[in-house]
Amino acid sequence: QKSISVIMFRCVQTGTARRLRPGLVRWASASTGREGAQYILPTRWNIGLLTVPQGQMWVIERFGKYLKTLEPGLHFMLPAPINRIAYVHSSKESMFNIASQSAITSDNVTVGIDGVLFMRIVDAQKASYAIDNPIYNMINLAQTTMRSEIGHISLDRLFEERQALNRGIVEAIGREASSWGMECTRYEIRDISVSDQVRKSMDLQAEAERLKRKQVLLSEGEKAAAINVAEGEKQKRELLAEAEKVTVLKCAQAEAQAIELTAEATAKAIEKVATAIQQNTHSPEAISVSVAQKYIDAFSNLAKQSTSVVLPANLSDPAAMVTQAMTLWKTLGVDQTNPNKHASLPANSATSESKQ
Repeated sequence: QKSISVIMFRCVQTGTARRLRPGLVRWASASTGREGAQYILPTRWNIGLLTVPQGQMWVIERFGKYLKTLEPGLHFMLPAPINRIAYVHSSKESMFNIASQSAITSDNVTVGIDGVLFMRIVDAQKASYAIDNPIYNMINLAQTTMRSEIGHISLDRLFEERQALNRGIVEAIGREASSWGMECTRYEIRDISVSDQVRKSMDLQAEAERLKRKQVLLSEGEKAAAINVAEGEKQKRELLAEAEKVTVLKCAQAEAQAIELTAEATAKAIEKVATAIQQNTHSPEAISVSVAQKYIDAFSNLAKQSTSVVLPANLSDPAAMVTQAMTLWKTLGVDQTNPNKHASLPANSATSESKQ
């Protein structure tokens, strides 16, 4: 009787006071207690004309056996006690608070954690007959599942993998909820609390981690700077070597072109001289005079180039010197009419040279 009065008071406070059947109230109170009774919706007396509100499902029994589930709308049926409204369920997705509780992580740290559970009833028959007070038992299942999932991860991963933990809890609850005619849509961890000592340790660890990242970033910056300097020096040397190579090549090409041009000019000059000698009958006398003049000029410059000078014996006889130079030119010269025949030295010239 005390349990009946408590439930009737809750219905009056919410403005939905209805006459509850004592048998249903005793069943709810005895099986789940006052905590579970708040999740059971009150039923109505069947008078034959039933109007099911939108968002609700009514389970009908005939002589104590399941008959059917009424969807929202107007329904006509035999009145009680033949057909009675046994259970009333909400088909809307509802949110339920999961009270804060203690859990132990895999590294033996005690944490306080709470959350919210979103679920809805999809099968009124299973929710009525497969389990007693499905919503209340789902909340308890969520609490135990949350403690079990937290026991598999460490404290550091607990803060990092909150989304993965939520998915794991939903999957674990979903496996049981399907057989109860319920669906767990999602679970969200709301708050995670630790002791003051653990919080201080976490702050020190975070500070050490920040210092470590700072040192790593500084070292990486110095490394990158050194690499950039070495790379710049390497590129500098490569460019200098390339420039020197180009300079040497340019100088060699210029020298080769100069030699080639000089050779071409010399060849053209020799060709013109040879052509002039062939065309002029007095060319040998002119060449003799030119050679004699150069011979004399060469002797006049000997003392300027060296301190030791070797002079011929007939230095006082210029005519003999000119004759000797002309004889040498004629000896080394090639006969224009017969290029393969060399002129021989005169006998008296050779004799005079041997005597000298």
